[in-house]
Amino acid sequence: MKKFLLALLLPSALLAQPGPGYWQQEVKYTMDIDFDVTKHQFSGKQELLYTNNSPDTLNEVFYHLYFNAFQPGSMMDVRSRNIVDPDKRVGDRISKLSKEEIGYHKINMLKQNGQQVNFQVTETVMKVELAEPILPGSTATFSIDFESQVPVQIRRNGRNNKEGIDYTMTQWYPKMAMYDEDGWHPDPYVGREFYADFGTFDVNISIQDNFVLGGTGTLTNSEGIWEAKKERKGITTHEMVRSKMEKRLWKFHAENVHDFAWAADPDYIYKSTVGPDGLSLNFYYLKDYKETWEQLPEHTVELFTLMNKNFGKYAYPQFSVIQGGDGGMEYPMCTMLKGTGKLEGLVGVTVHEAVHNWYYGMLASNENQYPWMDEGFTSFAEAEVLHTMGFEEAENPHGGAYRGNAYMFAKGIQEPLSTPADYFAVNKAYSISAYSRGEMFVSQMRYIVGEEAFSRGMHRYFNVWKFKHPDPKDFLRIMEKESGMQLDWYLNFWMNTSKTQDYAIKEVNVVDRGVLEVELERIGEMPMPVDITFILNDGTEMVYTIPLVSMFGSKEGVNALKPWPWTSPTYTFHTDIVASSVKEVIIDRKQETADLNRKNDKYEGSSSD
Repeated sequence: MKKFLLALLLPSALLAQPGPGYWQQEVKYTMDIDFDVTKHQFSGKQELLYTNNSPDTLNEVFYHLYFNAFQPGSMMDVRSRNIVDPDKRVGDRISKLSKEEIGYHKINMLKQNGQQVNFQVTETVMKVELAEPILPGSTATFSIDFESQVPVQIRRNGRNNKEGIDYTMTQWYPKMAMYDEDGWHPDPYVGREFYADFGTFDVNISIQDNFVLGGTGTLTNSEGIWEAKKERKGITTHEMVRSKMEKRLWKFHAENVHDFAWAADPDYIYKSTVGPDGLSLNFYYLKDYKETWEQLPEHTVELFTLMNKNFGKYAYPQFSVIQGGDGGMEYPMCTMLKGTGKLEGLVGVTVHEAVHNWYYGMLASNENQYPWMDEGFTSFAEAEVLHTMGFEEAENPHGGAYRGNAYMFAKGIQEPLSTPADYFAVNKAYSISAYSRGEMFVSQMRYIVGEEAFSRGMHRYFNVWKFKHPDPKDFLRIMEKESGMQLDWYLNFWMNTSKTQDYAIKEVNVVDRGVLEVELERIGEMPMPVDITFILNDGTEMVYTIPLVSMFGSKEGVNALKPWPWTSPTYTFHTDIVASSVKEVIIDRKQETADLNRKNDKYEGSSSD
């Protein structure tokens, strides 16, 4: 069925809001960057207005210096060379970088409110001893002069990748670490995931005139730039050489974002189209990939239309799809993609990375601690969108996630979903947990609470927590309000344990008046409500749901039987259905739960037409 449930939006007055004690820090970056493409280096001046909205007095702050990860002997390098299944894009490549190929940030000056401060750099993190405490409710101004070298492209960022993109500039500037109710999060850059404050960015980039730039934010001096690009089409070789020696200033502005990314190449083809509600959709790619990329805009318009309708309205003025040359990676208002592949592959990765702008971009949970809240929610919405667009024909578009989960348990590499992103013992376990099990968390939530409550809940979650960094409990409370159920048992079992699900039809008997008596058995350790379908000989289907006692409610629209205490290994019930009329009895017919053994989910009757 290639359609979504109708959007069931609630009036804003009825939306639950974060509690009265809620707060978050605020940042305002202004950066002036002078880029030298001959040396692959740039100098930068950064002014950061940091507002302390917490109830705490801050005596120190931390910055991320991500480029420092791309040096031999870094934590990223050592981890990649020692984990049993390293990311093939990284492998041992960092260990082989020369002095001219590494990435680095050199901090030449750092001041707080005009006063020099002491700082210490340890790999990718800089600890700063403040000249004066930042009191609750006050704002401090930090000024940094720095020099950086862009590493050879290895993972996410870098220069001169295999597809010929000159610069993919992500995780590229000194960035204030996150401070929240759990304190500072100065997580070293080992492999994955990010977490930062929302704020405003004004970024001015001076770079050789022949380069085309795209990324986060909107260009505030775009008219002059694009007119100049058009005029250059007929220039002579001599004039081109001179142009490469000249520089042009690109000025970007972005609000309510927690990062800023950009890419640059002199050979980018730039196209744009208008999306829903006047949204500016921009595309940057090389001519070798023109055939598929020229077909991408119409599909991008459709995906934003579907996301706006079914999950919440995109809040930014533009989105840019950029050929960056390293798989797919999400950033506020943009994504960096590889250019190769067939159209369906390009559309698939574009959908995934664009959907990230809802869960990574506008909701922005702590990805280090809860990577599944981004990757999993994104994967769920991606599958729904692709299904509606016709790129995913399976009856259950989330079937791949369930198969991935089964594979992980078969291999015995499972770890609790609460494991921080970089702490998984093997990369495969991280990928399946963050993507597949995260997607299943959302899919099973729909199974538990029902489609209408789920649809209302997804909209309400987005509208309430947009730009506020929700955690798992925040999502759970929204779903509890919409469904009228208690759901803490589900979050606890799914996130904090690696317990498995397996329900079985243990025995079926004919009892008084010739009706069926069914005994179910919970074999797995994780409890779930059970949907059970009776298929009659005439094709009629009768569906019942068995809620858990812990839910204190059941989903609407389905006949509910008495609740099943999770402490009881078996459950027996009978209905008024005559045994001779039953063709099959099936547990979870739509296969919406993580049941690891489908072979014991079915009973075939003895009679048929």
